This record gives sequence, C-alpha cells and structure tokens, in this order.
Amino acid sequence: MPLLPILIVEDDNDLREALTDTLELAGYEVLTAEEGEAGLARLAQHRVGLVLSDVQMQPMDGETLLRRVKVDHPHIPVVLMTAYGVIEKAVAALHAGAAHYLPKPFEPDILLATVAKYMLPAVDDDAVIAEDPGMLQLLEMAQRVAQSEAAVMITGESGTGKEVMARYIHRHSRRANGPFVAINCAAIPEQLLESTLFGHERGAFTGAAAQHIGKFEQADGGTLLLDEISEMPLELQAKLLRVLQEREVERVGGKKPIGIDIRVLSTSNRDMQAEVAANRFREDLYYRLNVFPLALPALRERRHDIVPLARAMLGRHATASKRRVPTLTQAAADTLTQHSWDGNIRELENVIQRALILAPGDEIEPQHLFLPQIKRQELPLAANIAAPVAAVAETQVPTAVTDIKSLERQHILDTLKSSGGVRKLAAEKLGMSERTLRYKLQQYREEGWREE
Repeated sequence: MPLLPILIVEDDNDLREALTDTLELAGYEVLTAEEGEAGLARLAQHRVGLVLSDVQMQPMDGETLLRRVKVDHPHIPVVLMTAYGVIEKAVAALHAGAAHYLPKPFEPDILLATVAKYMLPAVDDDAVIAEDPGMLQLLEMAQRVAQSEAAVMITGESGTGKEVMARYIHRHSRRANGPFVAINCAAIPEQLLESTLFGHERGAFTGAAAQHIGKFEQADGGTLLLDEISEMPLELQAKLLRVLQEREVERVGGKKPIGIDIRVLSTSNRDMQAEVAANRFREDLYYRLNVFPLALPALRERRHDIVPLARAMLGRHATASKRRVPTLTQAAADTLTQHSWDGNIRELENVIQRALILAPGDEIEPQHLFLPQIKRQELPLAANIAAPVAAVAETQVPTAVTDIKSLERQHILDTLKSSGGVRKLAAEKLGMSERTLRYKLQQYREEGWREE
C-alpha cells in the first residue's frame, strides 16, 4: 500500500535522528522539524500521513502544535511523545484530538506498531490496493501488459474495480501522459452511442446544433476505455471493429476519415465467450479486444485485501469530511474478513461510509459496520443502532432503524442525550463541527423533533 511521509517534530537532535533512522529502515519516508512553527511550515508544503511530535519543546510545545494541526489539518493523526512525568498532560491532549501518546523511553517495535495503526494511506479513488498473493500476481501481469500496445479486456463481477484496473494500466503505460477517456456503453442510449463514440458534424441529425468531438478523438494519444462493452448493440459493434482495424474514425455526417492513435481497453461483467456463442457479441470484435485477458477476482476471493481496502477507504472518506480517521478494532476487522461481499468493493465502500456515520469516536467496532450477519439482539445498546430501550419493559424488542438517514439521526440524538444536551461535547463525540450539529438539529425540529 502506498505511504505518505511521516513528519517528526522533535527538538532533541539525537532523538530526532534515532526516530528517523528507525522509520526509514522500516520503509517510511520521513520529514523532520526542530520545533512547532517549522513543523507547521512543513505541513503547508507536504502531504503527510502522520505527525510524531514531542510534547515539551520551545517556543511552541507539542500541545500547541496539536491544536494548530487540528484547526488546519483535522484529518491528520498526531502522536505525542512524552516523558513519564508529564503523562497527565498527554492524556489531556488525547481529548484535544491527539491519536495516541508514547511515553518515553519506548522500544522501536512499539513505535512501528503505533505508526502502522494510525498512519494515513496515500490512496485515492484510482489506487489499487493489493496484499493478497493472487492479486499481487495479477498486478504484476497488468504492469507487464501496460508497457505494450495490446488491447486488454478486463472481466469480473460488478463492483470488483475493473475501471480502477484500467486506469492502473494507463498510468503504467507509455501513454500515461496522454488522456484517459472512459465511456460506459450501458449508460448511454443506443441512439446516442454512435455520436458519443465517433462524434458528429453540425446538422448531421435533428438536434445536432454544433460539431461534437467523439470519445475516440478525445482519447487521441492516450487510452480509451470501453466500459461494459458487452452492452454495445450489434450494429455498432461492426462500426467499432472497422475503426479498430483502420485506426481512423468518421464522424456522423462527416465526409472524411480522421486518423487516431489510441490504446483500447474494455471491461465486462459477463461471460464474453457465452455472449459470442449466443450471437450477442461479434466473434471477430471479441478477439480484437481480447488480445490480453485479465480476470479480476471477487472480493471474497482476495480476503487479505479486505482490511487494507477498508482502512484506505476510512482514510479517504474521513479526510474528505475533515474528521479524524478512526481505526478498525480487531473485532471489526475480523467481521469484515468473514463477510461474503456479494457486492464486492462497492459494497465494502458503502459499509465503510455507514460505519463513519455510526461510530461516535475514534474506533470502528463490529456494530458500526451494520452488516446483515450481525444479529440485532447481540448489538450493545450503546451502539445506538436500535431505538433506545431504557425505561422500557425488558421484553420489548427495539425497533430496527434500517435507512441511513434515520440511523444518523438516531445516533446524533442519542449522543446529544448522553452528553447531557451539551452540544459542544456531543459535536466532539460525533466528530463534526458545532455548526453542522446545529444545522442537523434544526432539520430534525422541522421534522417534528423536540428537545427534552
């Protein structure tokens, strides 16, 4: 998994060098600063995955640095290092937003375990996460074919990340600096697909008020992805075959062909050989597109990747919402690994977004995942997933809240109640600003909620 640099803020030269050596030997990139202001300057210039800071520094101490980081970069985890004599101050700093503290002196393995637990991954929507041996082998094949000009057909169930793999191939190809253009053949009406692919001239048909440059021309010099190619109508398949053979395209209503220089990738969630056998897909086009096949495994077939994927998603979504990135407990990680994942990576993404809504603090527990195999009666009441049953007969069964908006509302109101109605405290527990909390409470009032 790609890693962001770690920023070490430490005024003791010897300790700073020792920390740097330990982390670099473990494969981390390290940035350093001698005091808080210099650390903030580093943060303004670089993306980092974690700040490791001493507490006692001059002129800006670690607590002040923590508060400044949490204002400007709330998603970045901060780990404080402190001597035994000032642990009480460090514990107070945890309430101010620190991810963890390390009492000095500490062993290198303790440092590395802490960094591994809280470090943000350097991933985006197009990153390919792979730790499973089978997936690593597939990535190696993808890198090798990326260097060629061969057409690649990527197959796999819905939600397995076929477009992400296509972008990976493009980024590792000689065309990486050229455009990457994707078109979903199943999402465009049949009557518009031809002009979308090949373009049209002004007046070519009713409604063609201006010239349109098609996807093939847009991808010139780069890569064109034909997503869900099996959904393309047979008539258009014949025209596509001619374009691929001749390496030139003619716009609808045009009078002359236009040369194109593209690499074509395609995806499908169907059995393409069965589609050919059923005469729903042209055999000659299939062999033209399927020069190098890549079959993506379902998520349940790459279980070593489930937890790394989940952690990457937590980092991405928490960062986007400007909240601290929670960690997965071992119980939550085990729950994720044991799930069947019929919806593959797309289902996992939904579960992680749901967990971020339900988790009140900095840890994701199994109940926050809200997966169907977790029995409702086994969930602790503190999870706030079912309606509260305090002061209700013990035999009464909580009413399950099944939609996410209701889950979020119930969770917010329960947290507010457990905070004694103190909005600032509730907002901190929820990982949101007071302004956001006020806005949501106003929405609930308009829906009929009344504060007790």
